[in-house]
Amino acid sequence: MSLIALDASGPRAVLARLAPDGAVQARWSAPLKPGLIETLPLLLQEAAAGQEITDIAICTGPGSFTGLRTSIALAQGFAAGRGARLWGIGAAQAYAQGAPDLRRALWIAIRARRGRLFLLREGQALACADDDIPSPDQPVALGGPEAPLAAAILAARGADVVLTELRLLEAEWVGRAALAQRAAGQAPAPALPLYVDPPEAKLPAAGLRPAPL
Repeated sequence: MSLIALDASGPRAVLARLAPDGAVQARWSAPLKPGLIETLPLLLQEAAAGQEITDIAICTGPGSFTGLRTSIALAQGFAAGRGARLWGIGAAQAYAQGAPDLRRALWIAIRARRGRLFLLREGQALACADDDIPSPDQPVALGGPEAPLAAAILAARGADVVLTELRLLEAEWVGRAALAQRAAGQAPAPALPLYVDPPEAKLPAAGLRPAPL
């Protein structure tokens, strides 16, 4: 019995097949674009070939809009077809598995778009400008792709911060978060994308066109 973990919330897509004890059996990766929609199903098919897959864990973000929608839809379809349990794992939960012995709060800084970050802290996801990161009221550790920037800004204000080596999210962290929840008897969280900012798309001023007859 094995678990497949999948993440496409960042600049790449990563998969890992894990044993029940969390040991990594195999890993795969691919660029987020171009061609994610064509490449990701092939990687998942390879990861599952000849295996008894009982669970699939998918990172729900926040992160890349396209990557999240593509990978979550794929994981949902795979779980339905295989009869596997589907675990929705937030990025903050997954990153925590990368530093299980950390003795201070872990904040994760992810690029939302130019000049804007997603900051994951204390179970909440916040969108803020680069220079408007809230100051912590306790010692914190910084992880994520934008951790060096966030750590430098907070340290300049006198905050007690340390910079971890956690940068890009690894698929096995997603899988180990699911295994930890399963071991604790928790039910799987829904595999739904976490969107922090409201959508930028707006309805036309004149409203939608009427449906064709």
